[in-house]
Amino acid sequence: MNSDQVRTRTDVLDRAFASTRAVLAEVQAGQLEARTPCASWDVHALINHFVGTARWAAASISGGAEVAAQDYAAGDFVARYDESIQTALAAFGAEGALETAVALPFGEFSGAAFMSLAATDQFTHGWDLARAIGHPTDLDPELAGELLTRARTAILEAYRGPDGVAPFGPVVQAPAGTGPAGLLAAFLGRPV
Repeated sequence: MNSDQVRTRTDVLDRAFASTRAVLAEVQAGQLEARTPCASWDVHALINHFVGTARWAAASISGGAEVAAQDYAAGDFVARYDESIQTALAAFGAEGALETAVALPFGEFSGAAFMSLAATDQFTHGWDLARAIGHPTDLDPELAGELLTRARTAILEAYRGPDGVAPFGPVVQAPAGTGPAGLLAAFLGRPV
């Protein structure tokens, strides 16, 4: 498989990473304690989560070693995210990765379905970050619409619950006129 084929296979994940990375590049040191739409996390904890989750997803899809907890938000968090992005894209782009079955704590998924969940997670945390730092939240409307369509069929009620307990919160009603990224966030339980 050549690099163009790998890029095509991982396009949705790559776009989700790019969207979140653009917001992350705007974070200032003084904003690390700002609250996020994820009630139990401030910006510092949110950055640690999505940088670490990218590495965890890469290890999960490739059968690699468990990822040790680190403080990714300390120092150059954009560089640490770039490393995580490259690791995850390489893992999901590997031959056979999207066809393999992956056992996760909340179920078994095909590699392709897991990549879609990872893209949704990364993109939505970019929205969370944008909201927390006062950045525009109308992130990549085309990608947000695609992820929302996928999420409506993939996110089961069994995956929903209180913040910090379940992967997704209960669906929230979005105000009229909310864009695709906000609709996705509301579907995943964020107050919009």
